[in-house]
Amino acid sequence: MSYNIPNIITYFRIALIPCLVIVFYLPESYLDSQQKNIWATSIFILAALSDWLDGYLARKLNQSSKFGAFIDPVADKLIVIAALLLLVELGRVHSMIALIIIGREFAISALREWMATIGKPGGVAVAYIGKLKTGFQMAAIICLLYFESIGFIQIATIGNILINLAAILTIISMVVYLKAAIKI
Repeated sequence: MSYNIPNIITYFRIALIPCLVIVFYLPESYLDSQQKNIWATSIFILAALSDWLDGYLARKLNQSSKFGAFIDPVADKLIVIAALLLLVELGRVHSMIALIIIGREFAISALREWMATIGKPGGVAVAYIGKLKTGFQMAAIICLLYFESIGFIQIATIGNILINLAAILTIISMVVYLKAAIKI
């Protein structure tokens, strides 16, 4: 294991996963449903910000490492998968949407692994469409975890629109990555 500041932040993000899950399993006597939504949203936002921070610090402090390059996307996938599974259980995301998003993550990770074994580790580099998908996905998860309306703004509706757009972008980005791999 590598212990530099960016990797420690990544470990922190991984440690937030059980916190996110536990919030929804606490009895109503500890937290009511609105408080659970607020806590879960806050934890997920903290995880998203820590993802940005660890990447920024790795570049700024010149502390990039092979282990960090491995563990950072794993941490990202784990927290997204945990959040999606919670949202499915809460009835806020359709299981087909979650399967599309989670399935794509496994497929692209496997594709990258395979590309590395044939000597083309950068053959399936992150594309703009992947970053766009991630942005929609993160915003959607935040909205769907919060789920409450703010005045006349229906956060749940916004979250549902965003998660459906994220699913569409997920499929498109997977096609883009597969096309890039086929060329190689």
